[in-house]
Amino acid sequence: MEIDLRLEMETKEGAQLSPHACLSSQSRGRALPEPASPIRMIFQHDRDKILHSKSFRRLKHKTQVFLQPEGDHYRTRLTHTLEVSQIARTMARALCLNEDLTEAIALGHDLGHTPFGHAGERLLARMVPGGFHHVRQSLRVVDVLEKEGQGLNLSFEVRDGILKHSKGKGALLSGASDQLAHTLEGRLVRVADIIAYLNHDLDDALRAGVISVAQIPADILSVLGQSNAQRINVMVMDIVKESLRVEGSQILMSESMEEALLALRAWMFAQVYEHPEIQVEFDKATRILHDLFCFFMEDEAALARYGGDRFPEDSLEVSVADFIAGMSDRYALNIFQDIFLPRPWKTL
Repeated sequence: MEIDLRLEMETKEGAQLSPHACLSSQSRGRALPEPASPIRMIFQHDRDKILHSKSFRRLKHKTQVFLQPEGDHYRTRLTHTLEVSQIARTMARALCLNEDLTEAIALGHDLGHTPFGHAGERLLARMVPGGFHHVRQSLRVVDVLEKEGQGLNLSFEVRDGILKHSKGKGALLSGASDQLAHTLEGRLVRVADIIAYLNHDLDDALRAGVISVAQIPADILSVLGQSNAQRINVMVMDIVKESLRVEGSQILMSESMEEALLALRAWMFAQVYEHPEIQVEFDKATRILHDLFCFFMEDEAALARYGGDRFPEDSLEVSVADFIAGMSDRYALNIFQDIFLPRPWKTL
């Protein structure tokens, strides 16, 4: 017996969600038509496509700030992604927005991130003509690179949210309209990303002994809270409260909260991200990826031998960047060892 629960779920979704939510039934659709699932709405299907992708699985061995940590409790790009998803979904549920869309964007937002955190991104930005940014690469992963060049064929709304999730050192919820996602769900992921990484990077920095609690400015802690859990809760509650003040028509944050959050971000850049000990390790990782990039540029055949893809429409630089960006930290180290370090002779 054929079943089609999707239409029934779409009807329920329209009755339950905010008038400002992006409904599955109102999606702009996919670039390539494909049969609709009988039991999954479009954003559910997108979430599942991302979750089962190879790029998503590789996130577990891509590090954030602390490279090749010995401890089991440091964040990786995968745990970061899951924290972003949890924070964004909490806010989406409170605001009656589309949780499926929010989760799909969150799970896909960092698929294009390089190994060794932003050290890899900065290196590729120098080496690739026209530059490199993990945001554009994340979109390239889902559009082109996944499924051996077929891509995942995601919906417009998920792709848009992935492309516009990053804010760098810029504004959080304001700025030019073309810098913000078309959907409120995408804008939630944008702010959930910074809530997640600032708090977990701070937690990891304390764990590593790079900073101490006494060093964190008291005026920041007085607004945001003393513990990791308190800070996340305070930030989430502030966004939900301020957004509900305008009946959920916008994603807002109070002025005092945004000031404290931006102050924490500036302090983290000065005291953690640009810490001399961390930069030394980033420099080592940069040299590894630089040598790999140059090697594959000089030996195109080796790119195929090691598993890299070449698409006719792409330059060799782009193909090498795709390959390196897709590597996990340990895979990059293994490849480097195989190419550049002598192998020990085995004793008979």
